[in-house]
This record gives sequence, C-alpha cells and structure tokens, in this order.
Amino acid sequence: MGVKRVRCTTGVVALTGILLLTSAPMASADQVRDAQWPLTVYDVEKVWRTSQGEGVTVAVIDSGVDASHPDLTGQVLPGKDFTYADDPHKDDDGHGTGMASLIAGHGHGANGSAGVVGLAPKAKILPIRYGSSGDKLNTVEWAAGVRYAVDHGATVINLSLVDSAAYPGSKAAKAIKYAQDHDAVVVAGAGNDAGTVNYPAALPGVVAVSAVDQGLNGWSKSNTGDVTVAAPGVETPQADPTSASGYIVADGTSGSTAYVSAIVALLRSKYPDLTAGQIINRLVKSASFLQHEGKKAPDRELGYGIARPGTALTMDIPKGPKQGPLLKGSSTSTNSAAGSDDSDSTTHAKKKKKKSSSGKLLLFGGIAAVVVIVGILVAVLRSRRNGGPPTPGAGYQPYPNTPPGQGYPTHHPGQGPPNPNPYS
Repeated sequence: MGVKRVRCTTGVVALTGILLLTSAPMASADQVRDAQWPLTVYDVEKVWRTSQGEGVTVAVIDSGVDASHPDLTGQVLPGKDFTYADDPHKDDDGHGTGMASLIAGHGHGANGSAGVVGLAPKAKILPIRYGSSGDKLNTVEWAAGVRYAVDHGATVINLSLVDSAAYPGSKAAKAIKYAQDHDAVVVAGAGNDAGTVNYPAALPGVVAVSAVDQGLNGWSKSNTGDVTVAAPGVETPQADPTSASGYIVADGTSGSTAYVSAIVALLRSKYPDLTAGQIINRLVKSASFLQHEGKKAPDRELGYGIARPGTALTMDIPKGPKQGPLLKGSSTSTNSAAGSDDSDSTTHAKKKKKKSSSGKLLLFGGIAAVVVIVGILVAVLRSRRNGGPPTPGAGYQPYPNTPPGQGYPTHHPGQGPPNPNPYS
C-alpha cells in the first residue's frame, strides 16, 4: 500500500513524526461503508436516536474541505481561506475533506448507503483553510482561523494537526485561549511519532486525542502523556478528493481527533445549555478503559479512556463546574474513567467531613473558652468578696508557665500597650 504525504506538523523530517495521517486509496464507495468499523463499535444507529449533531457547527481547520464531494454535499458552510487561493472549498491535499467526512459525512446513493457517514451527520462543517511550506505549517494562518471560527459560530474546533509553534504564550496558544474563553471546545491530535503529546493538544483545556485500533488497543505510533481520551484512528476509511476513487483508508490521530470532535458535536446538540467545560466533563466521565483492566486514569496512552458517544449522551452525569476538568485550577475530579460519579461523591464527602470536623473544633473551643471565662468571673467575685487578689489554690488556677518563644507576641514600640490578658 502506498503512502500519501499529507498535512505536516512539527517540521521534523521523519514522515511519521510530522504527519497526522498516512493513507492508501480505497476501491469503491460500498467497500468504504463496509470498512467503517468505528460505526459498528459505536453502534451509531442507537446513538443517532438520541443526537445527530443538529444545530452544531464544527470548524475543520485544515487543508480546506471539498464541498462537492458526494458524501458532504449540503454539509459545508462558506468558511474562510487564509491562503493566497481564497477558496476554502479547495482541497489539494485531501486531509481536510477526510476529517469533515468523519465528522459530518452523510454518504450517498440509495438511503445514503454508500460512501462515508460521519458520527454527527447533521452537524455543519465550517472549513478554514491554511497553508504550509514544505513540512512547516503556517501557524499565523491556522491561528487566525481559530479566531475566525469562533467569531462565525463554531462551538467545536477540530485541529487534526501538531505544531511546535503553538507553545504556551504563543499567538496560536492565545488564539486557542480566545476560543475557550468564548465557550468553544477545542479538540487536537496527540501526534504520530510515538513521543509525548505535541502542541496544540498539550495546551491547557484542549482535548488531546490518541488513537486506538479495531481491537480498541492503543496505536503504537500514537503519542502519549497528557492524553484526554482515545478514539478510533487506525484503518479508518474517509473521503479524499485527490484519490481516484474519492476515498482512502488511513492511520493516525487525525482521524481519532475528528471522531472526538463529532462526539462533542453530538453532545452540544443534545445539551445546548452546558458550557464547553461541562461538555468535556461528560466526555471524560463517560470514557472507559473497557478490556484494559488495571489501568488508572489518567493513563499516558488512553487518558481517561476510550470516548463513548452513546454513554456520553445518556449517562447521568452532574454538570460540574463551568470551566470543566481540563483547565488549570479546576476543582472537578476526573479520576473515574469508567464514568462513575464516585470521585465527585468522594470529594463531596471529604468536604463535608472537613466541614463537620471544623464544626466540632469550634464547638470544643467555644466550650473551653466559656469554662475559662467562668473561672475568671468566679475568681474575681471571690477576690472582691475576700477583699484581696486571688491566690493559687483558692479556686483560681494561673496560666501554666510558657516556654520561651511560645507565648503571646512580644510588645514592640509603636504598636500600642501590651495586652496581658488574651480575653480582655
């Protein structure tokens, strides 16, 4: 099978290190449908009874999206091209069209039985086209595309790319922060060089996606580390206008990223009242390690587990904080990759226990204070009655001798007179 060079990433020379997709052509549209194993794994017919992504716009920031592809007709919005070509529907590479098909493809032919069907077939695609020079992405263009997408209604942003120039504090990172501040969910690929999670996926609050194969095992070339969730990304059929058949089968975290973006679109359609962070909370809490027993979240390979659209849509999951579990400073616990709410209830129990303990301390402290005050009053009354100061052993106990350095603060000039009695 031949290897096709597609979107570049970090500018490294090694092919697997710079691409998020390797591919080979497919023979026919029917063969494509038969080969779409993620649809079977996700039991899409059941998923679609709950949500198909209606009313949600997903920005595909990539090589452009061919709006004339039979599996995408009517799904692609006007969009924006930040290159010299000024045509967001032009895709000389095929990568962007492939991602769009996995997200919102509807197939074609009788009852849409042929070609690629996306996981959110009623979502709309906002194509954002950026350029590259050799193996180097045009960071300025795709970062501008992120801001454009947010300003034009996209609530999900798919970044099937890696770019070392998107480090924290960079213009690209600030563009992603802009998207997050405007309630968009940003999803990015972890990378394909078996290293650590690349930027922009490694930025705070970004959903970093790794890839699994048909056995739902981690793909050997998928990057690991700060992974959020995993999704199908090996031997995934997708649309490609540059292929003679119009389709390719591909490996990479590009495809797994697109599938997670589609799941987010399903969730945003089903739960329009939830914030981006709360949508991510549902995504994380409903993920599962499935047959991978013994793994603990977050796992370097699978993050909080394999994303599950059906469970994410129907599971009883508390909303959680508006900022969600991924941004720094979040108080949401995401320790349960299998989707249980034990972490939330445990946290609540700890807080309740802490509050209860504090209450007991205050109660005992208050009782002690009352006892001391009563003792002083009794001593004063006896002193007045006896006509002299109280003496040890006559109902009055002096404070024990205080070791040096452990008493009340020493009086310093300019701070007023010393206070010999802490209760006065």
